[in-house]
Amino acid sequence: MKIDILTLFPKMFESPFEESIVARAVKNKIIELNIHNLRDWAIDSYGSVDDKPFGGGVGMLIKPEPVYKALDDIFNFQFSIFNNNEDKRPKRDIAKTRVIMMSARGKRFDQKKAEELSKLENLVLVAGHYEGFDQRVSDYMVDEEISIGNYVLTGGEIPSMVIIDSVVRLLPGVLGKDNSSEIESFSEQEIGGKIVRTIEYPQYTRPQNFLGMKVPEVLISGDPKKIKEWQMEQTKKYLK
Repeated sequence: MKIDILTLFPKMFESPFEESIVARAVKNKIIELNIHNLRDWAIDSYGSVDDKPFGGGVGMLIKPEPVYKALDDIFNFQFSIFNNNEDKRPKRDIAKTRVIMMSARGKRFDQKKAEELSKLENLVLVAGHYEGFDQRVSDYMVDEEISIGNYVLTGGEIPSMVIIDSVVRLLPGVLGKDNSSEIESFSEQEIGGKIVRTIEYPQYTRPQNFLGMKVPEVLISGDPKKIKEWQMEQTKKYLK
């Protein structure tokens, strides 16, 4: 998978992506990770990428020109919103390539969306800052907007990291075991003939007794059937 990030603050991604599973995925060539500085496509020698909004208002908006030029370069000069169709968005196969803007008004990100995005060949994340983007970026240049929650952050960099982390860990070979991401919180399981998303059941390790806090007897019973029943019963408490 190829992942491109468009941001005004590329250094924010250095430390998180130099550690853990993302760094391993890059090293093992499971993903290609490209962090692009939006100022590389600034409209002048001062590195300007923003301006005051028409009609007044607080703050600055990121202009459409640098975003367009950046996406044009990322897609090898094949990015075009100019055509004779009413819908001027680029004609992409969104099953393979997706351009996503981080936005407080976007659709709420969840595990189902992470699974959907993990099947892409190219994921492009546009991280905003200041008061956001000129509306034409949203209308004509991206495929969808995503939010990670009902709260306001200083920019789209942290949400982009959240999405990348949750998507990359789903890719084959990243976690080391093919089934390591299948039986976990928010995964789909069949319970009572229905497919539901659940929270993972509680798990314990040694010592069996720690300061009087004991591991449930069923887990040390050696009876696989009873253990499975206990796990499923615990899971039912957190049905989604």
